Amino acid sequence: MIRLGDRQGAIPNSYLWLKTAIDRYAALAALVVVTPLLTVVALLIRWDSPGPAIFRQTRAGKDGRPFTLFKFRTMRADVDPYSDSPRSGDDPRFTRLGRLLRETSLDELPQLLNVLWGQMSLVGPRPLYMQQVPEWSPRHRGRLRVKPGLTGLAQVNGRGGVTIEEKLEWDIQYVENVSLRNDLGIIWQTVRGLWSRTGIYEVRYSLHTDKLWSEVHRSRTDPSANP
Repeated sequence: MIRLGDRQGAIPNSYLWLKTAIDRYAALAALVVVTPLLTVVALLIRWDSPGPAIFRQTRAGKDGRPFTLFKFRTMRADVDPYSDSPRSGDDPRFTRLGRLLRETSLDELPQLLNVLWGQMSLVGPRPLYMQQVPEWSPRHRGRLRVKPGLTGLAQVNGRGGVTIEEKLEWDIQYVENVSLRNDLGIIWQTVRGLWSRTGIYEVRYSLHTDKLWSEVHRSRTDPSANP
């Protein structure tokens, strides 16, 4: 488990500039290497089930600006794109190939394009739905001070095994203690974690309720949904 210190304050511009340069060069180099793999996976997805190979969805970027996130599609094309996260590999919404892509994190590789285009970073809070932003406290919205990442502090400290409140706290701790050293540590822990395949599926959305995210969001936006 990675724990950062308690340093707070403005994020240094030198860190942001250097990190952006590293992100883009690393993403470009990675894309050159994995393009054959991306091509094969895309063809297999099209062969495996009807629908596009790439799943696109609007997420909250730095400063809350929306951007289009790319992933390999792991679920049937007729599934609601804002439905709840799978809680096991037996979820019937998965395609035959989708479970393998999800459990190996290969579905996230298209986000290297988001990194190359400056919308994401290699390390940072994972990009969440735009609909979730109004539900956060002013403090938790501080996670939007940095670009969302392919991996982050919450992912190496539980991933799907932690609730949204815990994820937000890990995200804030990351933002308040940004450094290239911490980023490298998170990348290393992410690589190690890929082999264990732990925390892939969401155990519980919130500390305060057993409801799924869709139920929590609907109750907050539609008064008629509350008994």
